[in-house]
Amino acid sequence: MKVVLIRHTRVGVAPGTCYGWSDVPLAETFEEEAKKTSEALKQYAPFDIVFSSPLSRATRLAEFCGYNAPKLDPRLREMHMGDWEMKKYDEIKDPHLEEWYKDYMHLRTTNGEGFPDIYSRVSDFLNELRTKDHQRVAIFAHAGVLICAGIYAGLFSENDCFNHQTPYGGIQVIEI
Repeated sequence: MKVVLIRHTRVGVAPGTCYGWSDVPLAETFEEEAKKTSEALKQYAPFDIVFSSPLSRATRLAEFCGYNAPKLDPRLREMHMGDWEMKKYDEIKDPHLEEWYKDYMHLRTTNGEGFPDIYSRVSDFLNELRTKDHQRVAIFAHAGVLICAGIYAGLFSENDCFNHQTPYGGIQVIEI
């Protein structure tokens, strides 16, 4: 099964803001970026089914690309940043932040998730998807979801996964 994962376009929040599960606005450049994504996505269509994170930054891109009713799945949300949501990283007054910076692949954010949690969610989704009779699937989601899917599919290892972050509006293709 070919799975085409599409990262949402740029968001309209100040740089350095932690916004995992928060439903943030899109940048003013949304339409311009979405046109490029939509055009690039045409080479992979048609799709048997289209999924999306329920967060509007993913669903709006899906809609712009012509998929007005994607199947929403909460397992496709970005990593939950807990108490740090919508705070600037350099303004977070949590002593756990420094520990997390040193071991973000294993530690959870305060009252949020860690990388193993999001990987478990995404793997669960992909394991379930493998049981379906689809040939081509599109998924509109987030950088963390695409990283997890890339690891799951063997595109890259957990050790260097953040060197393979898909750009805003970018596409990553896996086979499962």
